[in-house]
Amino acid sequence: MNAAGLEADLAILANAKQRWTEVSVPDRIALLQAVKDRLLDVAPAWAEAAAHAKGLDPASPSAGEEWFAGPYAVMVWCNAMLHTLGQIADGKHLRGLQLRDVPGGRIAARVVPGSLWDRVLFSGMTVDVWMQPGVDRENLVANAAAGYNKAIARSGRVALVLGAGNVAAIAPLDCLDKLFVENQVVLVKLNPVNDYLAPFLATALAPLIGPGFLRIVTGNAAVGQYLCSHPLVETIHITGSAAAHDAIVWGAGSDKTGPPRNPRPISSELGGVSPTIVVPGPWSAADLAYHGELVASQKLNNAGFNCIACQVLVLSADWPQRNDFLAGVRTAIAQSAPRPLYYPGASARLSDWQHGLGIDAPAPTSTNQCPVLSFRAGENAIAEKFEVFAPALGVTELPGDDPTAFLHAAIAYANQHLAGTLGANILIHPKTMKKIGRAQFEVMIADLRYGTIAINSWTALGFGTPQASWGAFPGHTLADVQSGIGVVHNSYMFDRPERTVLEAPFRAPMRPPWFISHRRAHVLGRLMLQFQYRPSLGQLPRIMWNAIKG
Repeated sequence: MNAAGLEADLAILANAKQRWTEVSVPDRIALLQAVKDRLLDVAPAWAEAAAHAKGLDPASPSAGEEWFAGPYAVMVWCNAMLHTLGQIADGKHLRGLQLRDVPGGRIAARVVPGSLWDRVLFSGMTVDVWMQPGVDRENLVANAAAGYNKAIARSGRVALVLGAGNVAAIAPLDCLDKLFVENQVVLVKLNPVNDYLAPFLATALAPLIGPGFLRIVTGNAAVGQYLCSHPLVETIHITGSAAAHDAIVWGAGSDKTGPPRNPRPISSELGGVSPTIVVPGPWSAADLAYHGELVASQKLNNAGFNCIACQVLVLSADWPQRNDFLAGVRTAIAQSAPRPLYYPGASARLSDWQHGLGIDAPAPTSTNQCPVLSFRAGENAIAEKFEVFAPALGVTELPGDDPTAFLHAAIAYANQHLAGTLGANILIHPKTMKKIGRAQFEVMIADLRYGTIAINSWTALGFGTPQASWGAFPGHTLADVQSGIGVVHNSYMFDRPERTVLEAPFRAPMRPPWFISHRRAHVLGRLMLQFQYRPSLGQLPRIMWNAIKG
């Protein structure tokens, strides 16, 4: 451990923390524009290195994930924050944002589509941010962008960000959130799994590193422990596991009684056991095939190493098409391109998960061997409480073929039995939605206690939508942290968001690029990054052609 280097970095940040709070909005806009320039230059090398690190051919469709979940995600965040900062500079923050009433006395802000480009590129998709009760039309502006309220005295802080090892964009996005939303300078420690990102992030974020507002370090757990207890570190953000969070806050082996060992404010995004609820309805053969690919993609994107990968599929035991649906999921998994299990500990976790579901068999060695195993609802702790963080899918069934009754039961099951509150998915046929009624459906959605809910899509799109809030459902505590405390991304800077609800057409007109079966995802990732850097109509034909060919 290079203690002298860490001390020097922290001293630079401590010296710059108050100065950062005084950087004007126009100057912040200029910094983000400079980040975009450098990000565009470094993106190809970044995506290629990430693909190699995960055992992928950079010229294969699977490598498209490393464009979308890497430099592309950072580019779109920069654009979204530039939009918000421009509004603040003009005194028009949140002006023109479409608001509507949602159940529970709440209001929701429609953040996508927010532009003509959104309507063209994300046809039919909507993203709403629901506010916590008590936030209304009259006080929404007062409950947003607190860090830019001139009436509030601002005191600089040094934040430690402990980056995740699975998704390349997580660490830089967490840094940008701390800097631009919370007004804190940042030392980020990368996870050893992806510390190869350090030179690419150093290049892309150089405009923030040069003035002393950001530092990037690598190292093992000892480095993290040293930084978590350092007197110059004033706040902490971690993306990882609840066990890692508890070790920081309470100490290893603590019973979590009495005051926390580490008193610093800590925010977190910690994953969980994410469900996909399939509402029974009149599905065609094409519907079954499409959503089989969708669920397989929810599971196998990034080789299954996503904190919101579908882990529990909730079906109706009385739906006549349930076996056909499962057959479509299994077929999509088996036909997918095999990928190595690059994340440490996957084999042991898979073995434990299989054993807990009554299977004594060797753990899979590639993604297309992903086991799909059934269990009884409410009776299997390993399936419902243990985040496998690997390619494994549990299936459980609840009685009932009435869509309304089934959905009520499935929501109650997810709330009561599945660990965590980060993300949940619902697949529902338009005719079934009409039968339930949109108003009644939203009442049920209000009962589903998750930070992001995806309808006919996947919650990962919420992660990739910077205008949305990303994090656990509010209310967790340090002693029972579950999926974490606080939100990130959130480019509109809502101070009290409750959840994000995104909805896509039941069947998209073209195969989405995040589907594991997409044949041109790697090309689309590069084209979409270039488009987000500087949008123009002239770029759309190539994008649409590759989307259609996918």
